[in-house]
Amino acid sequence: MPADPSRWPQRAGLIADLLPPAVAAVESAGHLPEPGPVLFPVEEAVMHTAGPRRRAEFAAGRLCARAALARLGVPAAPILPGPAGQPRWPAGVTGSITHCAGYRACAVARTTDVAAIGIDAEPDAALPAGLIEMVATGPERAWIRRHAARRGAGVVGAGLPDAGVPGAGLPAVCWDRLLFSAKEAACKLWYPLTGQWPGLRAAVIGLGTTGTFTVCLPGPGPGAGDRPATRLTGRWLASGGLIVTAIAWTP
Repeated sequence: MPADPSRWPQRAGLIADLLPPAVAAVESAGHLPEPGPVLFPVEEAVMHTAGPRRRAEFAAGRLCARAALARLGVPAAPILPGPAGQPRWPAGVTGSITHCAGYRACAVARTTDVAAIGIDAEPDAALPAGLIEMVATGPERAWIRRHAARRGAGVVGAGLPDAGVPGAGLPAVCWDRLLFSAKEAACKLWYPLTGQWPGLRAAVIGLGTTGTFTVCLPGPGPGAGDRPATRLTGRWLASGGLIVTAIAWTP
């Protein structure tokens, strides 16, 4: 039997604050868990060729997932990756898992309450050179350039808004990384709903400076009729060197 996830330190207050009350979220920060009886045998089997770090990340995500499922009253069970690497949840459950250096999280809900969830966590640091051109549209890149220039040469980041600086008071966040994270969260939500991975450029994001974002996804989602696109709203938070994004589709 895998280790009891309740014995592993958990961090609260990031992803959970961005999602509806019906969602159960578990987060953890710090070092990856020590090796031990974390995975079910069938999970071990699918990870047998993975390197030590990938296996540790997979195990850490499954620990969070089992703790989150327990909050819904769902017994611990293997959570295997699907065709696109997405977690395959127990019947009647939807959810999403994310991890980055020093942080991992899972959010789950019953499908009677929430149809799909997408979460993502990233370091609050600029994207590697050349990546933003691969994932962002021209208008998205222009928005990032405008808002990055308005941060006031360190004034906003220091928490000292200056009325003489255009755009002073904007959050001190790496906007390119935030855009990337919002796209990741949106795509994680979309694939389980539609069986289609839209691609990061196809998920068109409108970032808000006060903790929200919109996403326009290609094609209608379930029950959306014949609309050419679907528009949803998500939320974001930057804290402690992390950016977290979350979006939910409710029936």
